[in-house]
Parts: sequence; structure tokens; C-alpha cells
Amino acid sequence: MENPREQALDVLMKVDKKEELSHIIIGNVLEKYQLSPKRDRAFFSRLTEGTLERQITIDYVIDQFSKTKLRKCRPLIRALLRMGTYQILYMDQVPDAAACNEAVKLAKKRGFSRLSGFINGILRSISRKKDKIVWPDREKDENLWISVKYSMPVWLVEFFRETYDGETVEKMAASFLEEKKTTLYCLKGKGGKEALKKELEEEGIQAEDGFLCEEALRISGYDSLWRIPAFRQGKCFVQDESSMLAASLAQAEAGQLVLDLCSAPGGKAMYMADQMRGEGMVIARDLTEDKTDLIEENTERTELENIRVEMADARILDEDMIGRADIVLADLPCSGLGIMGRKNDIKYNADRNQMRELAVLQRNILKNAAAYVKPGGALIYSTCTINPEENEENYRWIQKESGFRPEDLRPLLPESLVSDTAEKGWIQLLPGIHPCDGFFVGKLRRV
Repeated sequence: MENPREQALDVLMKVDKKEELSHIIIGNVLEKYQLSPKRDRAFFSRLTEGTLERQITIDYVIDQFSKTKLRKCRPLIRALLRMGTYQILYMDQVPDAAACNEAVKLAKKRGFSRLSGFINGILRSISRKKDKIVWPDREKDENLWISVKYSMPVWLVEFFRETYDGETVEKMAASFLEEKKTTLYCLKGKGGKEALKKELEEEGIQAEDGFLCEEALRISGYDSLWRIPAFRQGKCFVQDESSMLAASLAQAEAGQLVLDLCSAPGGKAMYMADQMRGEGMVIARDLTEDKTDLIEENTERTELENIRVEMADARILDEDMIGRADIVLADLPCSGLGIMGRKNDIKYNADRNQMRELAVLQRNILKNAAAYVKPGGALIYSTCTINPEENEENYRWIQKESGFRPEDLRPLLPESLVSDTAEKGWIQLLPGIHPCDGFFVGKLRRV
């Protein structure tokens, strides 16, 4: 990687112009430079991801030192100022002078020599006066204070506070900025967790048990997943424990027929297929060829033969599947508010109208999903959001619409997750409160 800062600049500009989603473009850059020194790739990742996740805070600071508001600057100037400010405020290993000088060099290299003095002046002012930055007054406007401190849009803070108390909202906002370890599901059919844990530790990779699922390992201290032999050999795959929990609540058994709608990248399908010990069938469906290709890539690596991948539109009723499935898992498109710490674009692009539209889409798919469940079979509804309209409201709606009965989840959950709502058939996991992503899971049984 010739110049990590320049690579970061290109990513930030594309994200600013909404040309690509940040996690996709960052992943593409890391894949392109996978053979580059670990130090360069780590610097690039920290700079791009950090600048994006702290963008609201950074913009608030820059606007205190610039006569021209950041929103009126050219995309390249915006990106350089944000990168430089992030390094000054959050990257102690980078000297402030280097952050300023490198931003100026990049401005000149990209044909903005006449604005290099403007960039230099702002960044050096922030460097000199960073201890004198004026932050919002928490007592006067707590929502603005949370917004700036944790880099979350004010409207989202207000939205969360309609459902959760201020302390919970602050814990959630803080959790989105925390560094997260990679969580792996360890396939039982390929040796299981203990054998994999020992293998990883022998390679110098830190591995510790998950908090919620017995098959989960949390790892750190590795370079790239593809450089881990066990990952290449399909002994594990990446999956947050919240997703594992949704798949585990399905209680898939050998010989059953399972339908996984909206399956990509296929983690829940692979979880259930592994639990079924190769007997029975998991049909993993998704809307596009890109998504089904991704499922197939993962299932081929793990060599799970009891998964069939199909391209299908979940909004259209498949008459041939009506009443056939022992389990239907509907992990549906959602606003993604529970995974904002992994995908920064979500908090900057989400809006209430979109969430209402998604809630309607979910109901359309849920109605079809319920039709596929055989008598005595189970319907699992899950999302990676923390919006009640998309979660418990839709859960109650499909229960009433389909005549299914809620299934008491308490016997199936770790003790730490048992709650009043679990008795009613659903749980809401909250980032910062639970040791996983924000996630909703509900289970219904056809009478």
C-alpha cells in the first residue's frame, strides 16, 4: 500500500459523494492490498473507519475553526480536513505536524495548491487549541451533547429516547464507537470449538469463548482472516453472537426442511445446517445473483452439503413451498440501527420514512413466510435493528394475522437474556447493554 493516507482520502470522498458504502469499499481496498505490510493496512483501516465513525464530532470541531462551514467546502477539502482532524484528536501515535503536513501535500498533489494554506491554517489551529474546544452544554441540551460526543445524528438520539431512557441511549451510542473483536462460529462437523481454539492459540491468535453461544469464539491479534488456515479450511465462519442466537432459537434438527429467506451471506443457514449434522435440507434464498453467489462461496468453503442455494424474491409467494417447512427463518431487510458500529453509513443515511417503508416490506414478506410453515412448525422473525416498529410491532402483527402462538424462549436462552418479553416469544438485544449487536428475535409456532 503505497500511501495509506491517499487511499483513505479516496475512500472518504467516495463515501461523501454516496458512490459506495463504506464497509464495501474499505473491504475492497484491504483485499486489493492484502499482501501489503500489516502496519499500512492497519493505519488505513483506523484512519478511514475512525474518521467516518467520528464524523459528526469532527465536523463540529472544524466548524469552530473555519470561517467557511464544512458543508460548503469541496468534497476533497472536506475529506482532508476530516482526516487531519481525526489524526490530531484521536491518533496519539501520529504527530500533529505530520497530520497537517500530509494533508497539505495531498491537497497540492490533487491540484488544490491554492487551498493548501486554508487546510494548513485550520488543522494547525485545531492542533494548538484542541484543549480549548467548546463542547455542547449537557445540561442545556443533552441530546446535542450525546450527538456530538458520540457522533450520532441528533434526530436518531431523539428517536431512541422515545423508547429508551437517557442512560441506555448513551450506552448504545458509546458502544457503536468501541472496537469490536471478530466473532467466529465453530463448526461442530469440523472439530468444534475447543479444537479450533487450541489451533488458533498455537498460531498466536488470541481466542476466548463467546458470551451467549457455546459455539462462539471471539478472536483478536490476527492479520487477515484469509491468512488463518482454519478459516480457509472452512472450520469456522464470521458471525456475531446475536445472529447465532437467532439461528439457535430455531432448534433445527436432523432430517428437517428449513427455509432461510433473505439468507445472504448465509451465516444462519450454515449454523442450522451444521446443527443438523448433514441430515435434512436448508434452502437458503436471496434476491440477487450477487447475494446467492456470496452464500455459495461460504457454503463451498465450509463444505456443508445439506444447503441448497436458490435465487428468489421473498415478496412473491412460492406456492410450491406452502405448508412444507419445519422451520422458516425470516431475517428480513431492516434499518440496521443495531449494527451502526460496523456499518457507519447507516447512521448518516437512515431516515424515518425509510424505516416506515421497511416495516411495510417486512409485513409483506412475513405473510409469505408464515404460509410456508407446516402444522407444528416454527417461524423465526429477526432483524438487526432496535426500532420497535420493525420489531415487536411486526411480531405482534404476524402473530395476529397468521394465528400462530408465541413460543416461550426462556428455556432456550442464556440466563443473562431471560426477560419478561422472552416469555412472550421475543427478545430485543441492545448494543452496549448486551455483549453483541443490536438484534431482535421472535419465535412463533403454527398451531
